[in-house]
Amino acid sequence: MSLKYAVLAALLEGEASGYDLAKRFDASMANFWQATPQQLYRELERLAGDGLIAARVVQQERRPNKRMFTLTEEGREDLRTFAVAPPRPTTIRDDFLVKIQAVDESDPDAARALVEERLEWARGKLARYERLRETLLDGRSEDAYLSTAERIGPYLTLMRGRAFEEENLRWGEQVLEILARRKAVRARA
Repeated sequence: MSLKYAVLAALLEGEASGYDLAKRFDASMANFWQATPQQLYRELERLAGDGLIAARVVQQERRPNKRMFTLTEEGREDLRTFAVAPPRPTTIRDDFLVKIQAVDESDPDAARALVEERLEWARGKLARYERLRETLLDGRSEDAYLSTAERIGPYLTLMRGRAFEEENLRWGEQVLEILARRKAVRARA
């Protein structure tokens, strides 16, 4: 998948400037798609050139003018076509896992430090996701939100991000336990 569809999906939330879109990505899409502000601005220009989004200039007095972007009907149709097509299977490409595979025997303390760092990162992301969850629910129960919200896609992807980080925590704790047992066995030998 290209950044194109992530941007189009983010614009389903409504009109946004490039800055707003970058904030939107950080808040609701970072659990499944990463993009730098520079990548977003380039993609916005490309999508506008392709007629998938429309741009309008908003005059501002004490700041530079800003461009606001919205989906065009052509963009909505392209996104609909993408959304209903069967996805390709997901594969993991994670340099962290390559590092774990490479250092476990040569430097188990380094492996432990890497895992502990990843656990801390996962806890931080879970805390951020919980804040986003509370914002989305806005005082409603999850059931009430899921049955009455205009769009539930952002919540469904948030659920997946939370499950991913919860699994990272479970796996990381298991790895630390394995490394500790191996260290104890080697110390006795």
